[in-house]
Amino acid sequence: MTITCAVIGLGMGRTHAKAFHEHPDAKLVAVSDPDAKRCADAVKEFGCKSYADVAELLKVEKPDVVSIATPNAFHAPLAIQALEAGSHVLCEKPMAMNASEARQILAAAAKAQRRIMINFSYRFSPATYFLKQQVDTGILGKVYAGRTVWHRRRGIPGFGGWFGEKKLAGGGPLIDLGVHRLDLALWLMGHPKPQWVLANTFDPIAAPLAKEQGKAYDVEDSAFAMIRFVDGTMLNVEASWAVNQGPRDFMETRLYGTKAGLIQHNTGEGYDFTSAIHLEQDGVQFDLSPHPPIPAAKSSYHHFIEAIRDSKPHTATGEEGLIVMELLDAIYASAARGEPVKIS
Repeated sequence: MTITCAVIGLGMGRTHAKAFHEHPDAKLVAVSDPDAKRCADAVKEFGCKSYADVAELLKVEKPDVVSIATPNAFHAPLAIQALEAGSHVLCEKPMAMNASEARQILAAAAKAQRRIMINFSYRFSPATYFLKQQVDTGILGKVYAGRTVWHRRRGIPGFGGWFGEKKLAGGGPLIDLGVHRLDLALWLMGHPKPQWVLANTFDPIAAPLAKEQGKAYDVEDSAFAMIRFVDGTMLNVEASWAVNQGPRDFMETRLYGTKAGLIQHNTGEGYDFTSAIHLEQDGVQFDLSPHPPIPAAKSSYHHFIEAIRDSKPHTATGEEGLIVMELLDAIYASAARGEPVKIS
């Protein structure tokens, strides 16, 4: 069985296209992007077609799967358009600009009886798979607190471009980077029900720089939040594109449980990850960590293709994407109001 695929947006979407092209049971049939050169390069590399008009692509190619990797403002309308055309959808994070749009996507998926997966790609590293396997055995006991972080010393993507415009991005590093770390923590925690959020956002580094250079910028450059869940569990969330710290890039998720704790973090200021479980048994404290060879984790793209091919459930569902969007909405609302925001 061959799963036909199309990719809309060839910035981050080029990674989607390459993954589909390389899977033996997938076929990349089409791409679409306003940049003609990006399209031409994809056609040459992958042997697919390109379309200027998404509606025409959907009508002519009728792809089984459509990947959406555009600026955030277009996620919801394009996802709904693809679902209504009969395609399953893999959508880049964040799922949408806000929870209201995310609910509209879920409604369209339910009506069309098609799947929606969010590209929470940081679930798919071997180090993280190891943690998930351990957590699912109950090794942590009851998780009662945690911290999940992605800070960049200086790393504003496409400074002066759409990432810095709220009307296109929805927000800054919280919705760009923090979304990954928030999802990862929630997934490992088993998605406890949130109760309230207290947060603040800042722009002391990026905003003056944008003003000095005459560039558009109206989002935060850092965000800090505390989430309380109904069962009393607490989670701190932090994200920044520009903060005065040592590492160039720092990603870390820690969870503390009654029986054990865990950590997942990047190594060498890059995009390789390591993880460990911190235990105590019979008065002896020790760490449990994966050692090479670690079984390779499927990419999010291959996972979705194979879930459809084999008619099996997939992870990073639209429902989980909605949970993240509701929390992002609450964090931004708390920051704007200067007070806690109740969720349930």
